Amino acid sequence: MTVTDVLPQSWHGVLAEELDKPYFKELTDFVEEERTKAPVYPPRGEVFAALEATPYDQVKVLILGQDPYHGAGQGHGLCFSVRPGVKTPPSLRNIYKEMREELGYDVPDNGYLQPWAEQGVLLLNAVLTVRGGEPNSHKGKGWEKFTDAVIRAVASRPDPAVFVLWGNYAQKKLPLIDESRHVVVKGAHPSPLSAKKFFGSRPFSQINEAVAAQGHEPIDWRIPDLAAVPAV
Repeated sequence: MTVTDVLPQSWHGVLAEELDKPYFKELTDFVEEERTKAPVYPPRGEVFAALEATPYDQVKVLILGQDPYHGAGQGHGLCFSVRPGVKTPPSLRNIYKEMREELGYDVPDNGYLQPWAEQGVLLLNAVLTVRGGEPNSHKGKGWEKFTDAVIRAVASRPDPAVFVLWGNYAQKKLPLIDESRHVVVKGAHPSPLSAKKFFGSRPFSQINEAVAAQGHEPIDWRIPDLAAVPAV
């Protein structure tokens, strides 16, 4: 199974051309070669997990991250999210702190953001793979071209969306977005290095006000405690 075999069906129509471009063949060859040398995260079947969880026609909000978590068992294809049972990383802890201060919600016992994705929040990293233990190791290999195409695809829909760009890296994508049609929520990155500027930015209220103004149901930002969810 190659990375192209798992592109979710709802995105095929807007991304199929990217899969045929020379850069994408070089990119997939690079990633497959990397997998023979070292652990690469996320696993093949989860590289496009963000697109799987949030179909193209259901995107209300796009939150842009940088590259996947590089620790074993952490990244599973949704930016800022980790699998159930994995310790919540610092950036996500800061997102939760801001959510608690802004909305009054309890900080959950997990960092699994699938409930956001299922409500139309596309949790997209700019780079979709990483070598274990080496952040940014797959930067500049072609993923940025592909995820720029994802951003353009969302921005080109008749239905407007909300784009969340935290930090300078994400804000470099502004030229891809028509701000006369879409809402852009900008702010500092929630990482510990810039969290002081992130705290108090009230992004969740800004996002939901825009989502409601665009005629959609606002996002319920609460993440359920997994310890309270009974096993099936």
